[in-house]
Amino acid sequence: MFDVHVHAAPDVMDRIGYDDQICAEYAAAGFSGFVLKGHQESTVGRARALARASGLDVVGGIALNRPAGGINPSSVAATLQSGGRVIWFPTADAHTQEAAGLPRLSDLQPRLNRSTLSTPPVLAATEQQLDDIALVLDLIAEFDAVLCTGHLSGDECRWLFEQARSRNITRFLLTHPSYTVPAMGISEIADFAAQGAYVEITAYQLWHQPEMTNALLAEVARAAGDKLILASDAGQPTSPQPPRALRELIETLAGLGLDRSWLEASASDNPRELVLS
Repeated sequence: MFDVHVHAAPDVMDRIGYDDQICAEYAAAGFSGFVLKGHQESTVGRARALARASGLDVVGGIALNRPAGGINPSSVAATLQSGGRVIWFPTADAHTQEAAGLPRLSDLQPRLNRSTLSTPPVLAATEQQLDDIALVLDLIAEFDAVLCTGHLSGDECRWLFEQARSRNITRFLLTHPSYTVPAMGISEIADFAAQGAYVEITAYQLWHQPEMTNALLAEVARAAGDKLILASDAGQPTSPQPPRALRELIETLAGLGLDRSWLEASASDNPRELVLS
């Protein structure tokens, strides 16, 4: 299996283990690798070190939040030039995060500005911002990297998808679209998948999304079809160890009658094709 979404320490939030401890959990569980995600910094250096030490396919990237430079072509270029494979649009600094009351760095440091980042057309953007977004997308296309929607709204995800397709970006992942943000409906998710977008469901949603039910997650999986990606999004002290979290997600969905071989492929073949092929 290959997990495209996991968090580890060091981080501004408490995590269940440090990089090496999480990597050891994946190795012991027989995983081929994982994508290390941080909301506040590039994880490329950490991932490359883990890959060299463990022999697993450990992949890094960057989430375009303010501490990592925001929607900043220089940050993206440095990430991709140094071997990063995954670019997430804003997560903790997305306006949806603030509106939903989800965690932000400014919760820990009240002196920080609580302003947020956004992608057109939901909020007005300056010409410079549009130019920066265009260059970020051009860089992703040039390096054939993975573009993830982060915590953007549904309208922003649609706009970003259209921009990505116009640049022939083929590795496009809707970051947990049925999560609290962006809270997409089943028909909208199915439409994205039909047009070639990958759709992520995370084990985190099983335990930490109050409005989510297992039956609804199964509907999302069906809507995604052969574009389904199952990931853990684990690393929180209140979640199981990431490899076990992902296996529990598979067991939960299989228990609702979904085909186990398809679910297992969605946690192995599909994510490897998305990130590494």
